[in-house]
Amino acid sequence: MTAYPISAESQVPVAQAIKFMVERDFGHLVVSNGATPKGILTEREILKAISESRNLDELTIEDVGWQPFTKLELGETVLDAAHLMTQNKSRLLVFDADKLVGIITVSDLLRAFRKISTDVSLDRVISTNIEKCSRTDSIFDAAKIMHEKRVGSVIVHDVREYGIFSERDLLACLYSSGFKTDYEIGKYSSSPLIVSDKEIKIHQAANIMAANNIKRLGITQDGYLMGIVTARDLLDAYQGVVQANPAE
Repeated sequence: MTAYPISAESQVPVAQAIKFMVERDFGHLVVSNGATPKGILTEREILKAISESRNLDELTIEDVGWQPFTKLELGETVLDAAHLMTQNKSRLLVFDADKLVGIITVSDLLRAFRKISTDVSLDRVISTNIEKCSRTDSIFDAAKIMHEKRVGSVIVHDVREYGIFSERDLLACLYSSGFKTDYEIGKYSSSPLIVSDKEIKIHQAANIMAANNIKRLGITQDGYLMGIVTARDLLDAYQGVVQANPAE
């Protein structure tokens, strides 16, 4: 787990929360009422607010909302955590009795699963549904596509070797632009897109993501981009491996 996550009160301005998340490279922030966690602010709530043309300078965390969390006790296993994250589609907070002591992220779980010996291909979890944008599209354009299509990134197709504009890039872009949404995404997208051949297996994919601090890996076939694998896709693949090989 990531120990002792940072919390913020629900009346904190969204702009201040984004600044904090960008400066510390966080993708989430625990929302609390005093010592009691209420939920988790993620990039997804900010994305939704932008797609609805709301003025971030006027909003608090309370205004944009947050994700629910699932409570996990210290004594539960990595596999327990993976099942809960997948089944409940929620973030995991770790408690020691009633005291919040940690948060479990997808990256935390992948770090644990990389220790198993069995390795399998990514065929089952590669997503071929790729949403694209132009480098001249605005922050608002990209946010609207990601929100409506329920994806965490878009491929920037008109730059050399492709680029990617993700929810994390969105926060950095907002922070740098003074929370304006009409700036072009090309300046803020990550380029070139990190890719690997479709024959790659899950351990190598997880290692590449960890080494490059990314959550999305482009998958190529015969030199062409044919899909994307996300950190959550890898989590699904690893759970399949453990279920098929319980001795792991």
